[in-house]
Amino acid sequence: MTEQLTVMGVTAGYGGPPIIEDISLAVEPGEIAVILGPNGAGKSTLLKTIFALTELSAGSIRLGDRDLTGAKTSALVPLGVSAVPQSKNVFATMSVAENLDVGTYAAPPKDKGATLDKVLTLFPDLRDKLKQPAGELSGGQRQMVAMGRALMCEPKLVLLDEPTAGLSPAYLERIFDLLLDIRKTGITILMVEQNARQALQIADHGHILVGGRNHVSGTGQELLADENVRRLFLGGAA
Repeated sequence: MTEQLTVMGVTAGYGGPPIIEDISLAVEPGEIAVILGPNGAGKSTLLKTIFALTELSAGSIRLGDRDLTGAKTSALVPLGVSAVPQSKNVFATMSVAENLDVGTYAAPPKDKGATLDKVLTLFPDLRDKLKQPAGELSGGQRQMVAMGRALMCEPKLVLLDEPTAGLSPAYLERIFDLLLDIRKTGITILMVEQNARQALQIADHGHILVGGRNHVSGTGQELLADENVRRLFLGGAA
């Protein structure tokens, strides 16, 4: 069963002045939500704050009826939260199978074999590469390994930081298609993405940050149709 993520009045940073201030948003169960905004808006910092990788100075974070505020990162995976960082997100010298197995360490699935089969069904490119070192794969395939590893703990919520960064146009489209497939399994996705227009086309909701604060939120289609959003964040008119 999935649960709503609620971020309320969150202020956080890395020990100095706050990077994000008074951020609030909600992500409904089983939806894709995307965080957008210019460079330096605090998008990745918000994801890291939800995953307990920053210093939270105000606000609260909840997943369903569970209060995640102040929880350590190591405690979040057993509670149903997994994350995929933007860079260095695979163990290059380990095989694909070993990378996927790492995803079970913090929260072992009830049936590891069945869970692995589900992941490989989502990412069929990986079936014949299980023994291959992850570092030998293409950028798109490495991203599939990282995402697959995040799913091995059977999470309720997956946090993705720039899942299409640096990928070819062909793999960019494939990753977005895979996100839709993951949503069909009932998993909630919150992601940061620079390919704003494409992300909003698949997103249920979008949240735009500017200067570390909430700027505007809406459904993906509402934001795509908003003239100011198109002009300021999507590169012009539709």
